[in-house]
Amino acid sequence: MLSSVLPGLRAPPPGRAASAYIAQSAFGPRFQAAVATLCTRNRVSRRDVVELCEQLFSSRISTGTADAILARASEALAEPHADLLAALRGGGAVNMDETGWRTAGERRALWGIFDRRHAYLHVAPDRHEDHAKELLAETKAIVTSDRWWAYAHLPLARRQLCWAHLKRDFAAHAEGLAAEKEFGEHGLKLSGRVFWTWEIFQNTNDRRELKRTIDGLQRDFKPIIQGYASKRARNKYCRGMARNLIKAWPALWTFAAHPEVEPTNNHAERSLRGAVIYRKLSLGTQSKDGERRIERLLSAHTTCRLQDRSLFVYLTHAITAHARGDPAPLLT
Repeated sequence: MLSSVLPGLRAPPPGRAASAYIAQSAFGPRFQAAVATLCTRNRVSRRDVVELCEQLFSSRISTGTADAILARASEALAEPHADLLAALRGGGAVNMDETGWRTAGERRALWGIFDRRHAYLHVAPDRHEDHAKELLAETKAIVTSDRWWAYAHLPLARRQLCWAHLKRDFAAHAEGLAAEKEFGEHGLKLSGRVFWTWEIFQNTNDRRELKRTIDGLQRDFKPIIQGYASKRARNKYCRGMARNLIKAWPALWTFAAHPEVEPTNNHAERSLRGAVIYRKLSLGTQSKDGERRIERLLSAHTTCRLQDRSLFVYLTHAITAHARGDPAPLLT
């Protein structure tokens, strides 16, 4: 029996040959999980991983072996990765952002969807609207994002625009002249009051007072923003943003009515930071298979960090289950 030869390993499912059941690797799941963790969590290069494996584990491997281990880890994460997307689509609120990526030197885009405990990353050809639609599918969740046009298809009632992005945009306008400078200064004043109101709410947890204050801010500032959206020549350099804000006005204040929503998209930006550092150090990926591999590994890494879990321990369990032919342990 296979289980008597390899203690702790279950017998193969009926009708499945033992030779197909044994993992096609000379290394155990803990060693493979260690290599995957070093490459993903610690962003160690393949050559440095080879050196560390010899020094730490007295195991001599090649860079090709390290890549093969990452490929097997990716296969083990296929089901958990898909389950993360399903869980996020079924949630009440998510944060979404995208950043640049490179595959074989060509420009790509890395999309990310996040909530407080889960992260799903996906490499796509670009940052266009069709990818946002595909990722979000039929979700009813409220989406917090920046003003990028790829999210314009979402109903305003299910959007929250990031006030941190808006503050930076207002600051840029405030460095201009005449009407543009005035517009930027009004926007900075509004942003400051929004953040102050949110800080008070975080200390008092009085949502009724939060709504009352936000209603007052809307009454005070909407006419001001509308004034800079007119076709007057002096509004030439701020008219576009003013019109965009008026058009998306309800999406500026969603956080006041929904407990799961915050006024910024900082959570998505922080969650993507590790992937951005990885891209800068590794220069991205080299193939489509490499894209699928890294998006699964980075999703698992970011989710484990959000859940305060050990990526090494999780990968050990996932790789072990994959070798046995068992269902993969999920991250949701």
